[in-house]
Amino acid sequence: MTDPVQAFLQPSGLQAQSFPPNSRYSGSGTLQITRADGTRLVYLERRFVPQPESLTLLQAHEVVSGDRLDNLAARYVGDPELYWRICDANRALRPDELIEVVGRRLRITLPPAASGAASA
Repeated sequence: MTDPVQAFLQPSGLQAQSFPPNSRYSGSGTLQITRADGTRLVYLERRFVPQPESLTLLQAHEVVSGDRLDNLAARYVGDPELYWRICDANRALRPDELIEVVGRRLRITLPPAASGAASA
């Protein structure tokens, strides 16, 4: 039986553009490696997380009890599936760590492509 994920990523199949525009992998390309036994493995290119300091701050949010990242993304960015942008802007490796401490200030930023020099 063919592995459906590998079939999906094969060069003759769909490419990384198949990720929706709100995915952190949107626009990522695919690479492949051939094992010694001839098996080809296709994988996604590495995604480099932008430096938070390079992102333009829109506003800050103070965490309150009951906050959820998907709800914050919906409120500030307009799409709950863009919660990963809040993670990127706050250097979070584990998303839930951002909302564990009530009173923590989260950076809400523009996406890297829209970021520019912050106004003085």
